[in-house]
Amino acid sequence: MMKLPCLASVAVLALPFSVMAIEPGPSSPQQAATENWLALQVSGRAASTTPQTASATERDVAAQRWVDSFKHEIPAFFEQKIGGKTEGSN
Repeated sequence: MMKLPCLASVAVLALPFSVMAIEPGPSSPQQAATENWLALQVSGRAASTTPQTASATERDVAAQRWVDSFKHEIPAFFEQKIGGKTEGSN
């Protein structure tokens, strides 16, 4: 009786070793470019030397715009026909 739980435990512990690993690195040139941009952003190497600040008035207006956004109800669904058109759409 005790043999089955022991075998099940061993099988569960061995499961990660049976999974094939995904080859590291980007799978496409586009993914490589994206990863490079993200790494550049995280490192701060391309950061501006000029600090970007907002005035108290700008912060107040932005905060009020955010608060006002909660006044609009989120619709249960969006009508496809009332939206804008994209390139190639009829």
